[in-house]
Amino acid sequence: MHTEICDLLHIKYPIIQGGMAWVAEHHLAAAVSEAGGLGIIASASATAEIVRNEVRKVKELTDKPFGVNIMLLNPHAPEVAQVIIEEKVPVVTTGAGNPEKFLKDWKAAGVTIIPVVASVALAKRMERSGADALIAEGCEAGGHIGELTTMALIPQIVDAVSIPVIAAGGIGDGRGLAAVIMLGARGAQVGTRFVVANESIVHDNYKKRVISAKDIDSTVTGRSTGHPVRSLRNNMTRNYLKLEEEGKSFEELELLTLGSLRRAVVEGDITEGSVMAGQIAGLISREQSCKEIMEEMTDEACRVIQKGW
Repeated sequence: MHTEICDLLHIKYPIIQGGMAWVAEHHLAAAVSEAGGLGIIASASATAEIVRNEVRKVKELTDKPFGVNIMLLNPHAPEVAQVIIEEKVPVVTTGAGNPEKFLKDWKAAGVTIIPVVASVALAKRMERSGADALIAEGCEAGGHIGELTTMALIPQIVDAVSIPVIAAGGIGDGRGLAAVIMLGARGAQVGTRFVVANESIVHDNYKKRVISAKDIDSTVTGRSTGHPVRSLRNNMTRNYLKLEEEGKSFEELELLTLGSLRRAVVEGDITEGSVMAGQIAGLISREQSCKEIMEEMTDEACRVIQKGW
């Protein structure tokens, strides 16, 4: 399976690993890149020096292309944006904001720029600003989400822009990859399935919770604050939703989730921690290496597209 995304990013498979906070660090990013996809380091709320260290560790593990995801709400985003240039990171993806103020310098440095978008309007704006491709993410995804589903969002964005579109949200096997290719996407960003990869540093409790998840096990918190997040149901999400129903303030709700993702990912607290995962978790049944995941997905996608099943 070869698309223009493979040519743009110099990768074997049209698969990008999601920029998941606390999950997408150098071990996972290097493993995905080494296996033929595009590994991504998630900068989340990290400082520039932490990101620089992660970038250098990836370079020690692979000579393949990789990227860094910048959450633009991060107060350190300007410094992290400079690290991208200084460390010659080949690809940057962005989320939670508008990256326009960084684009000129990134373009001058030869960085391939791929913003994450959840609407046609933002997709058009990013194309006008000089983005090389787009990641269009549907609300089936884990973590911070928009409103439109992947099925509805992808063809509308594909029709609205001329640059390549990468689909994200609800893609966990070859059938999903084939489906978004048929909708006009040129590749897929995969998050939840890589959470349970052998090379992922996520706590075993987290991995087992994803693997045991059923189709209806995810829920969305934070709609009342304008910052919806999809996670697997647990005591934390139940308490959060209860407080939302009671009309608690954004600050009160934030106190409940402060440090909760780290507790789940690093410490394995899947009761009070934030177990972010997409709706596709119900389809994921085992741990595999990144190489096995990508080969299985692309082989299945090619078979489905060629034979129709």
